[in-house]
Amino acid sequence: MAGLRERQKADRHRRILEAAAALFRRSGYRHVKMEAIATAAGVSIGTIYNYYRNKGDLLVAIVSMEVHDVLAAGEEVVARPPRDAGRAVHDLISIYLEHSLVYLSKEMWRHAMAISTQQPDTPSGEIYTELDGRLADQVCALIARLKALGAVREETDERAVGELIFNNTSMMFIQFVKDEAMPVSALLDRIGRQNAPLIGLIGTPAHG
Repeated sequence: MAGLRERQKADRHRRILEAAAALFRRSGYRHVKMEAIATAAGVSIGTIYNYYRNKGDLLVAIVSMEVHDVLAAGEEVVARPPRDAGRAVHDLISIYLEHSLVYLSKEMWRHAMAISTQQPDTPSGEIYTELDGRLADQVCALIARLKALGAVREETDERAVGELIFNNTSMMFIQFVKDEAMPVSALLDRIGRQNAPLIGLIGTPAHG
């Protein structure tokens, strides 16, 4: 019985988040009322407020849903990466970026980033920061895996390199969400060019 209740609760959460994401994308984050989200999700407004204090909490929960999806997909790359370091990094970063607009629009990302910078000590701000940390950790884990496979030089500091790659990706993603016209393909091309010199330095002669 407890298992059924947990599944029902998870289903309600998912319905609420998917309804909110669809409405935010269609009408714009600022214009959507919590009551409209409740109606679209088929739940009472009280149910939503049992889980989320405001729209900002809902938005960060959608970001969390997005990040958990890409982390799960990224695990496959970390476990079985291409033996070419550049290709492996590209494959992981591509998962992050190509999925970035599945649940969220660029406008939604801008609001979520504002929450993380303007309200860093709130639960939502802390969740956003924690999610960024998990993505950075996964990039570091990929570099460590490549080093174990001999595709990256033994003397490489996997933590420093992983954080450098993630931090640059994060900075470029901010530029991407500020530019409504920029496609994901252009973002990936830019990041690939920026990563190339670093990959050239850390890759082994046989795999660089």
